Amino acid sequence: MTKRWRLKTRTEKEIRTQDILTEELKLNPIISKLLVQRGITSVDGAKKFFKPSLNDLHDPFLMPDMHKAVKRLNKALGNNEKILIYGDYDVDGTSAVSLVYRFLRPYSTLLDYYIPDRYDEGYGISYRSIDYAEEQGIKLVIALDCGIKAIDKVKYANEKGIDFIICDHHMPDDKLPDALAVLDAKRIDSIYPYEHLSGCGVGFKFMQAFAMSNDIPFSTLECLLEFTAISIASDVVPITGENRILAYFGLRQLNYNPSVGLKGIIKTSGLTGKEITTSDIVFKIGPRINASGRMMNGREAVDLLLAKDEKAASEKSANIDQYNDERREMDRKITEEANAIIDELTDIEDRKGIVVYNPYWHKGVIGIVASRLTEKYYRPAVVLTKSSDLITGSARSIIGFDMYKAIESCRELLENFGGHTYAAGLSLREENMEAFIERFMKIASEEVTPEQMTPQIDIDMVIKLKEVNTSLMSELKKMNPFGPDNEKPVFCSYNVKDFGTSRIVGKDGTHLKLELIDDSSNIPAHAIAFGMSEHDKYIKNNTPIDICYTIEENVYNGITSIQLMIKDIRPSNTTDCD
Repeated sequence: MTKRWRLKTRTEKEIRTQDILTEELKLNPIISKLLVQRGITSVDGAKKFFKPSLNDLHDPFLMPDMHKAVKRLNKALGNNEKILIYGDYDVDGTSAVSLVYRFLRPYSTLLDYYIPDRYDEGYGISYRSIDYAEEQGIKLVIALDCGIKAIDKVKYANEKGIDFIICDHHMPDDKLPDALAVLDAKRIDSIYPYEHLSGCGVGFKFMQAFAMSNDIPFSTLECLLEFTAISIASDVVPITGENRILAYFGLRQLNYNPSVGLKGIIKTSGLTGKEITTSDIVFKIGPRINASGRMMNGREAVDLLLAKDEKAASEKSANIDQYNDERREMDRKITEEANAIIDELTDIEDRKGIVVYNPYWHKGVIGIVASRLTEKYYRPAVVLTKSSDLITGSARSIIGFDMYKAIESCRELLENFGGHTYAAGLSLREENMEAFIERFMKIASEEVTPEQMTPQIDIDMVIKLKEVNTSLMSELKKMNPFGPDNEKPVFCSYNVKDFGTSRIVGKDGTHLKLELIDDSSNIPAHAIAFGMSEHDKYIKNNTPIDICYTIEENVYNGITSIQLMIKDIRPSNTTDCD
């Protein structure tokens, strides 16, 4: 699929600001430019960016209902009440439950945790869990990463004398559940300075407030930041502001002193002895934690994250790794079946959205399949299957199309829905499915533009290959952790040629191992282009090419070198970037 390259531009003011940062902080001008592009326009802001401080975390009591939540938790602990910690079955939910449970464990022996079954109970707070709380004599439930729309469920709990404290980060409706406290920085009445916390992040702020109210040193919270890092990376929330601080120190915890359970996952993921990054969480650690909720029950993930014994952690990690293998195979099979359905459509080129349905697809992997369809066809995609008596679905979007808003526009046809701009979930009755598909496709046809259906690569700047060196690599590493709103920088180099040693590699001959030069240097830059062997024709013909890429460290046989990770290749006579 042809990709559109978009080169970021600078205003005169931004150029002046870049020059000031370069001079004041003695930075490589490339780094200064990257900072300004990310909205960091002062020397003080740059210093805080490079050296995040836990002292810059916001006061948790600025969040609406925080005082009420802390007061109720203190009462429950003081009266030796049973407390149920409830969370969603994904990485964010299970890490949030693990964080809150682990922090409160020294203060109560009457804690329990509950992860709903994806298949029998579905997303969010369930009636079954409230009945369970009643049976166990539980009077306080702390709900994490869910609950912001559970109006009927909370009402049901209130009728049974069960209090709810909701800690959520999803978009609320105009009406909030009648819970004892609703902690969500996205509330319309919120004055909290940062609204992009993960669900686990909201749970952390609750525990921070609880600690402050009881004169518990903040240092007792720091070991829990490994959970916030995992949730922030896995839930794809912006790594800016407070999230950057939580992710930065969480990654430090993961790298230097992970808990027993996470040490087990790190080992199973093949990351022992390596520096763990947000990418490692997204592609290795997170999927394994998620696999438990996708294939079996998310409670197993919490059991592992809370493990105290290395042997038990190793066994649980192996189980979850097996679930992940099963998940990958199922994901592959269902993606093939979904693609086969789309291949039968004669008007796919004219469609601005994709909806596919198979009642036998596994509910646990349809979100991944939706992501794969969006990546392949570059259209908003909804994947539907049948679960119990309802049709359930996962939706993923493209840049510029608000999936949550589109799903919300169909709300009278739905039983439940929730999510974010680029990812959403929904459930509906079978008799409403055709009407939903028709409505969704109409919205997509009206709102998705042809430009949005062309994948776009945002390029930070054009540089010469000689500028790619160990000094630049060292400064780029200081910009970690990378993620949404602080993406790994993408560079472009024009008129690049093969040094004479580039070749096709890989078992199936689909990748390119490149050694490239330009007019700035005759020392070849090493690069890898996965799945781009079709561009070998340019190499064979010694055609000048343009490349866009990220700069990575490659470790092989204990030797570290710089490698360009190619994102796209085109002949140099192509029109310059947009």
